[in-house]
Amino acid sequence: MAEGLGYGRLTEMARNCLLLGRTALRHAVDDPMLLVVQSARRMPPRLRAPTARLIGLGTPGGPSIRAAFAQFVADLPHEATTLLASAAPPRTALGRRLAGELAVELGSAQSIPGGLAAAPPATQARWAWRRGDISDAITLTGDSATGLRYRARLVSERAMMQPGFRLSSTGHPECRERPPRPSGPRALHVLTNSVPHTTSGYTIRSHAILRALLDQGVPVEAVTRIGYPVTVGRPLARTVDVVGGVRYRRILAAGAGSTPAERLEQMVRRTLGVAEVFHPTLLHTTTNYTNALVTEAVARALGLPWVYEVRGQLEKTWLASLPMPDREAAAQSERYTLLRAKETELMLAADHVVALSETLREDLLERGVPAGRIAVVPNAVDSSLVDFRLEPAQARASVGLPVEGFWVGTVSSLVDYEGLDALIDAVAALRREGLDVRVALVGDGVSRPALQARAARQGLGRAAVLPGRVASGEAPLWHRALDVFVVPRRDVDVCRAVTPLKPMEAMAAGRPVIATDLPALAEIVARPGTGVMVPPGDVTALAAAIRSLASDPVARATYGDRGREFAATRTWAAQGRLYGALYESLTVPA
Repeated sequence: MAEGLGYGRLTEMARNCLLLGRTALRHAVDDPMLLVVQSARRMPPRLRAPTARLIGLGTPGGPSIRAAFAQFVADLPHEATTLLASAAPPRTALGRRLAGELAVELGSAQSIPGGLAAAPPATQARWAWRRGDISDAITLTGDSATGLRYRARLVSERAMMQPGFRLSSTGHPECRERPPRPSGPRALHVLTNSVPHTTSGYTIRSHAILRALLDQGVPVEAVTRIGYPVTVGRPLARTVDVVGGVRYRRILAAGAGSTPAERLEQMVRRTLGVAEVFHPTLLHTTTNYTNALVTEAVARALGLPWVYEVRGQLEKTWLASLPMPDREAAAQSERYTLLRAKETELMLAADHVVALSETLREDLLERGVPAGRIAVVPNAVDSSLVDFRLEPAQARASVGLPVEGFWVGTVSSLVDYEGLDALIDAVAALRREGLDVRVALVGDGVSRPALQARAARQGLGRAAVLPGRVASGEAPLWHRALDVFVVPRRDVDVCRAVTPLKPMEAMAAGRPVIATDLPALAEIVARPGTGVMVPPGDVTALAAAIRSLASDPVARATYGDRGREFAATRTWAAQGRLYGALYESLTVPA
């Protein structure tokens, strides 16, 4: 076996197993119930239903903590909340802790059996942290061994958010003789995650940019956050992955710091080591501020410029994750204020800032980032997608959908702010009118079970298809299988500013788009005339737009042609040239 795998590979695997074991042990010691609940949250979709059934075996018919946990594992939050709120207060400390953690994860403190005041200190602290009351959370942790460890983590996180906080670059051999700086740009990217272990809009964009830069002769490499991907369940990960010619280096160590700040300091030192080998002329990172802290420290140690790519608004994404009744108070919280200020501070510290949309650029200007230090590089598509033409009926046959019917839908993460419940309701209304409209929601996420349940309640049956996550190579077929691509996003701040990637891919496929009338979406739908805009959350207007396009093939073709023309101007190759020019402007001649 040792000969087959090689000593180096065996060493990698042993280190990864040790890292994974130590990470799990730390969480188990710190708070076993939190580990149980969060592990359930991250369970692969195919395991959720059988695991939930196993947990629920032998439970009485009425509400109980165990029954609520089973529904939570099945990703049915509404049912879990109802059962939890009706359950009798648990008699054991572990039961009280499990009930508390379930309530926090479900965003419903009122569902804690016995009330929040009777919950363990760790639960009260977690609830305070969740609603943004950081200092209160630290105070509430309690004086137990578990509470003190939890407090140390929260204190570290609060410290990193404070104005002026920076990571050190101690341990870097400043006196080491360095080779002459290359004459052209060489970029080291600092990323949260990447392909092949994670497939998302974030990783697709990162990989496409890196590939485009390589294609035009700009040497690039990337490092991912400390512990990734082992700490997300990839114990067989290698130290280096090469995907499509792009080298991704993993910062993996058997031992990791006990606090977030300590782990970021480790990442600084390891990233400096990568830089000693790769010899970049600049660094490039993406939101959020933890990536920026690491990159700024490395750039400072090496005397290099760095680019901060703002792909979202961290504080507003956090707000969007909360239930609607909690958002107004959270927007005034300590956490919101510190996150926004910290992101702004690091945007101002960067040598250049990249925004994904004109709407996001306006936000940067409001934060005080000088206009001359902002570049707008929107999401794009691979040019091959523009040339790949396939009629809807042919594509549907390829993915196993019925050829008949008028199909609408999306290829996206299935999360609440996507507003896909409105699309299901609109399709149901049109079918009650006698129109053969059908919906496909391709992708996965926390909202998928609830969307499936909603489609069933609306009686859609086989007229609603939710196939889950599909392979990246299969996604273009699903875009082409739809007659109309729909982006019914809710009117929340994060959706107003951030342009998703998937509508661009639908436009490349020549499909008309229906989108909610939000500034970031208007940039790619209203202005180039690639589809129809409807008010957010307006099921009647959404149904009317679908009805209109279903009856007008000429309009569909016109919107589709405009979309393909627009996508042809937004290719990753073109965006790579924008980055190449930016890097040239930041590179000091040798």
